[in-house]
Amino acid sequence: MTAGVQTEKQSAIDRYFHITERGSTISTEIRAGVVTFFAMAYIVILNPLIIGTTEDVNGTTLGIPQVAAATALAAGVMTIAFGLIARYPFGIAAGLGLNTLVAVTLVAGEGLTWPEAMGLVVLDGIVIVLLAVSGFRTAVFRAIPQSMKAAMGVGIGMFISIIGLVDAGFVRRIPDAAGTTVPVGLGIDGSVSSWPTVTFVLGLIICGFLVVRKIRGGLFLGILATTIIAMIVEAVSDSGPSFVDGQPNPSGWSLAVPVIPDTFGGMPDLSIVGAVDVFGAFTRIGAIAASLLVFTLVLANFFDAMGTMTALGKQGNLVDDKGELPDMKKALVVEGFGAIVGGAASASSATVYADSAAGVGDGARTGLANIVTGLLFLLAMFLTPLYEVVPIEAAAPVLVIVGAMMMAQVTDIEWGQFHIALPAFLTIVVMPFTYSIANGIGVGFIAFALMAVAAGKAKEVHWIMWLVSALFIAYFGMDPLLAALG
Repeated sequence: MTAGVQTEKQSAIDRYFHITERGSTISTEIRAGVVTFFAMAYIVILNPLIIGTTEDVNGTTLGIPQVAAATALAAGVMTIAFGLIARYPFGIAAGLGLNTLVAVTLVAGEGLTWPEAMGLVVLDGIVIVLLAVSGFRTAVFRAIPQSMKAAMGVGIGMFISIIGLVDAGFVRRIPDAAGTTVPVGLGIDGSVSSWPTVTFVLGLIICGFLVVRKIRGGLFLGILATTIIAMIVEAVSDSGPSFVDGQPNPSGWSLAVPVIPDTFGGMPDLSIVGAVDVFGAFTRIGAIAASLLVFTLVLANFFDAMGTMTALGKQGNLVDDKGELPDMKKALVVEGFGAIVGGAASASSATVYADSAAGVGDGARTGLANIVTGLLFLLAMFLTPLYEVVPIEAAAPVLVIVGAMMMAQVTDIEWGQFHIALPAFLTIVVMPFTYSIANGIGVGFIAFALMAVAAGKAKEVHWIMWLVSALFIAYFGMDPLLAALG
């Protein structure tokens, strides 16, 4: 009787998430959901460092513990919602780049309070949801040429790869005071001389070996094995964190130090959740300036998510012959609510995460994987010290491996036609070089329109591509516009 009930439950889950239909299994979805969590978990540590320590015009900070709890809450809620409604394995959390925009431009630059800044994030989400509900967001998606969609996928693959390389310390920025014009270099002074970076290299070899051997759950096993190695390395080397008493420690672990924590959890501080002033910015800096800031957030959020969903869909073979996700409008509407939830939680806009490619690479094909990832984010609110055992150096190899997998889409670009090749190339390289998916898409779109004119094919470009290119020109000129208004 028990076995029969269990089979019935599994078949209901299977039917709802289309698990068998998409060539997956329940066990694969669960395992891959865990992989996605560990690939994304760094945001619960990093987001507080970006927005939790910046003072607003009143000298108020959100606080690191409070932002960590709010970040995990928003990520958990939205990732589960996306899994249940859109039924795709795309994790959602506070967007990198978007959170910096909020902290640096809205709060530090424009002098907004944190509630006012988060209010603009909520408005950004409302606009995106309305655009998705109206069908405009889907229309934009369909207007993008296949070559540009492929370029987005390749660019995002390179973007997550450089995130992994930088987070692991394999690639580092060279300070301007070093007397060189080279912006980045290998390790420390051209040498992989820190134990955390050596651990990353070992993890990359392990993950690469497991993928080549087609070991089921290879990326999950790679993270697990590298974490064990990291704990042994830390016990022997005592490398410590990358910052000690506010001073840099280049040979330390980037974010989490792989040691057994003193405590295994505690109650989260959710005091900043709901501290939002939706229209306060309009009073403080004026309607035009506030509206331009909302426009900036919308454009960055809109195309960051669209590019990521395109790339993840292609990577997981979830798209149809037109390169579109089935029920795409539903997915875009749910994703749009990420900004509303993230802003309301004071965690910054939550959006689809390119790092979800780690779980997709490990076999995730359905929203069930998202349920697992989301539950782990909610659990992270209570078990923060426990999940910090896994250092970013153990998850970073997976990002590099998946980036290599996503490079396969480069063959879908017609490199023999330069008016197509140049925009695609710019899309690919600008994403990692500027650390922004939206920047890569914007530069690529503008170049695509201009090169079409040069090739005498301007009439073949969809009017939406012209509109979006014009919007991106305004987006890239936003700082001078805001300065002129100020």
